[in-house]
Amino acid sequence: MVQVTELGYLTLGVSNLEQWKVFAADILGLEVVAGDKSNRAYLRMDYWHHRIMLEEDGSDDLKVLGFRVAGPDEFGEMAMRLEGAGIAVKRGSFDEAYERHVLEVMMLQDPSGYPIEIFHGPHVQANHPFHSGRRMHGPFKTGTGGLGHVMQTDRAGLDKTYEFYRLLGMRGGVEYRVPVPGLPRPHDLMFFHCNDRDHTVAFGAPGKKRVNHLMFEVESFDDVGLAYETVKRAGIKVGIEPGRHANDQMYSFYFMNPSGFMSEIGWGARASTHQSEYYQRDTFGHAAVEGVVKPSMEPV
Repeated sequence: MVQVTELGYLTLGVSNLEQWKVFAADILGLEVVAGDKSNRAYLRMDYWHHRIMLEEDGSDDLKVLGFRVAGPDEFGEMAMRLEGAGIAVKRGSFDEAYERHVLEVMMLQDPSGYPIEIFHGPHVQANHPFHSGRRMHGPFKTGTGGLGHVMQTDRAGLDKTYEFYRLLGMRGGVEYRVPVPGLPRPHDLMFFHCNDRDHTVAFGAPGKKRVNHLMFEVESFDDVGLAYETVKRAGIKVGIEPGRHANDQMYSFYFMNPSGFMSEIGWGARASTHQSEYYQRDTFGHAAVEGVVKPSMEPV
């Protein structure tokens, strides 16, 4: 069955483009490239033209997720499958694809009404090596795993969300079933993978924004420590202290970005087991910082 192969790119709407460019380079360590419009900038983390597009529009939220398929045959097959399932699909024009630096693109929405794009043929700049915005011990981990992962809120209910992402060829399900004091049922968090990264998208975190957090993985453990010191030195609020996740076994920490949601930098995740299991807590650490986020990972 044809499937998406990675989270290739995403678009963030921001209120302050200049502040985000400084944050991206000096804190995250991404490479900032001027956009083709005055309200736009691109963020690089490997040989791709970009992995993130910033648009100054005041939304301060995730606008678009771009999922890759292998090529033109898979692109056409995916479009037919989605249309056959009753999902409205708009095939992008040449200009729309060229603006995104891909060969072809289609636009649709998931059950929560969130914009999704499916594409093939990203613009890879083999002659233009990635240049980090600050010193790093090693590169970001992308490759077959894509740019990282995104935790989102869920407006449609986990059942409908599950059905949609299975149409994209993703696999997954509930990986955390967390007891909540005072409530009769635990709170479920659902995760999906489409390659060897343990999860590419996840759902169930509370919040008013579409995005709860955006994760970047690094190849060197020392870059997690360096990022933590960089964040603390810059006076940026840490939302969740360092610790190790139980599901992907990644060591990471979370901190606030200029748009009011969290960024996560991590290292050491295991590959997806492609099997179902669930946890009630992380392996260790990851304590929510009082006054910054709630124990449920929702910014206060």
